[in-house]
Amino acid sequence: MKVLIIGSGGREHALAWAIRKSPRVGEVVCAPGNGGIAQVARLVNANQKDVNDLLRPVVAENPDLTVVGPEVPLALGLVDEMQRRSLAVFGPTRAAAMLETSKAFAKRFMQRHKIPTANYAVSATQEEALEALELFHLPVVIKADGLAAGKGVLICNTKKEAQDAITGLFSGKLLGTVETSVVIEEFLEGEEISFLVLSDGKHVAPLVPAQDHKRIGEGDTGPNTGGMGVYTTDAILDPQMREWIMNHIVQPTIDGMAAEDTPFAGVLYCGLMMTARGPMVLEYNARFGDPETQAILVRLESDLLEGLAACVEGRLGSTEFRWRQGASACVVAASQGYPGSYITGQQITGLDEAAKITGVEVFHAGTTLLDGSYLTNGGRVLAVTAAADSLENALGLAYEGIGKIHFDGMYYRRDIGYRALKSRA
Repeated sequence: MKVLIIGSGGREHALAWAIRKSPRVGEVVCAPGNGGIAQVARLVNANQKDVNDLLRPVVAENPDLTVVGPEVPLALGLVDEMQRRSLAVFGPTRAAAMLETSKAFAKRFMQRHKIPTANYAVSATQEEALEALELFHLPVVIKADGLAAGKGVLICNTKKEAQDAITGLFSGKLLGTVETSVVIEEFLEGEEISFLVLSDGKHVAPLVPAQDHKRIGEGDTGPNTGGMGVYTTDAILDPQMREWIMNHIVQPTIDGMAAEDTPFAGVLYCGLMMTARGPMVLEYNARFGDPETQAILVRLESDLLEGLAACVEGRLGSTEFRWRQGASACVVAASQGYPGSYITGQQITGLDEAAKITGVEVFHAGTTLLDGSYLTNGGRVLAVTAAADSLENALGLAYEGIGKIHFDGMYYRRDIGYRALKSRA
C-alpha cells in the first residue's frame, strides 16, 4: 500500500514512523512533512490551509489510503472532497469534525445526548456574554467558539479577567480574529486525562489513556501551549473506569453523531476532567493529539495501518489492538519564547546520539533539513519519546535522550510526569 499523510508536526512524524512498520506498506508519502519525517517518508509540497492544494498531491500520488493529521484540513472539508471522489481517507467529515471546530456545537451536542460536561452558556454578542457571566461562580472558563490553536481557552480568577477575556475575544484583540460566539463554562477541578479512541462511525477501539502538560512552565504554570510533554501508564485509569468512560462518554458520542446523520469515523479525542462528580468532557478533538500520539504509538504493538484501514472500511469491530505493558513518556523541546514569538533557523546537534539510546525515539515537530543539517522551524521543535516497563524508566530514557540534544535557546520542562510520580511517593 501507498499511504499519504497530511501534516507537518510531531504527530505526523509518529504516524509515519508507526505506519512505516506495517508489512502492508510499500511507501509512505507526507504532505508537506518536515525535516525529520523525511527519514521515513517521501515529502511533497502542499499548503495545509488550502483544500485544492492538498488535493493536488492526492491526485498525483493516488495513494491507497490518506491519513489526515491536523484539524485545519478537517475543518476545511478535505475528507468530504476526497469521499466525493471515492478516495479512501482516514478522518471525520467537516460536519463530524464540528465536535472540535465549534465548542458551542460540542456543548449543545453533549447536552442533547446527556454526556457529562461542565455547565455552560453560549453567547453571540459581547453584551449577552457579560450578562451570562453573572450566572457563574469564579473561577470561570471563557472559550473561543472556533479553532484557536490551543490559545482560545482562558481560565479567569476574577470578574475583571473574565470581562477582559470576553471583550478581547469579541474585539479580536486576543486571538487576532473576531469571535462571533463565545462559550462561558463552569471551572472544573481534578486530574486531566486524554482519552483517545478510533471509530468507524459505529464501533470504537480505545487507545492507551494519556496525561499531558499544556502549560509552558514547570509545576503547570504560565500560558497554555500545544503541549510540552505527556505520559501514559497502565495505572492512569483502572479497567472499571475505562469501561465507564467507554459506556457513558465515548459510545454515546459516536451513537449520537450517527443518530444526527453525521457519523464520526476517525480519531475521537476526549479531553476529560476526573472530577469528584466523575469524569466530565472538557473538549473533543477530531484527530490524534500532539504530543499524545507520540507517547501512545511507541506502546502500540499491533499494526496501526490495519487499524486505520478498518476504520475507513467499517470493520473496526473485528480488529484487535495489542499494547506494550508499562509506560511511555514524551518531552517536548521548544524554541526560546514559545508560545509567544520565537526565532527559527537554529542548528540542532546531538540527534544521532539521542537516537542511539535503546528505547528512545526522536520525533521532529518543527524542523527543516538544509545542506545535511537540521534547523529549528517552529515553536515546538522535537518530541523525545521513550517506552519502558515503568514510568520512572520511560522518563529517565526520554530525559537522557533530550540531554544529548542542543540548539540555541532550547527549552524543555524537567517535570513531565511529576503528578504521577508524586502520587506514588
